[in-house]
Amino acid sequence: MVDDGTAALGDLVMRLARTQRRRWREALAPWDLSPHQARALRVVCGQDGVRVSDLAGALRIAPRSATEVADGLQERGLVERVPVPGDRRAVVLTPTVAGRRVQGEVDAARAADSHELFARLSTADRAELGRILRVISD
Repeated sequence: MVDDGTAALGDLVMRLARTQRRRWREALAPWDLSPHQARALRVVCGQDGVRVSDLAGALRIAPRSATEVADGLQERGLVERVPVPGDRRAVVLTPTVAGRRVQGEVDAARAADSHELFARLSTADRAELGRILRVISD
């Protein structure tokens, strides 16, 4: 076994991912949203009507789980189910005014948190980190 430091890099990446997830949950606390709900709301706000099956695909979760997430958002008044013209059985999820407002607030909170986290790095280091992460994730 060769110790070239890659195992330690993998551990650091996982530690950063856990840190980011924890910070994300904390940032969502004022709206009492789960990360799945926040991601789902972003998808719904970013499109002009989303079928639950398409939401499941976008979130990479099972359709049943997407239905539960959509139900939770609808119960909170953040999305609504709207019939598709010409297809009486089909509905799409659309954001409500409150849903768009919450999405904007969540986006601002997430951006502020990311700024705070990555402000520890110089501008050049942030650019280099972004470049490296894109290479690894592509």
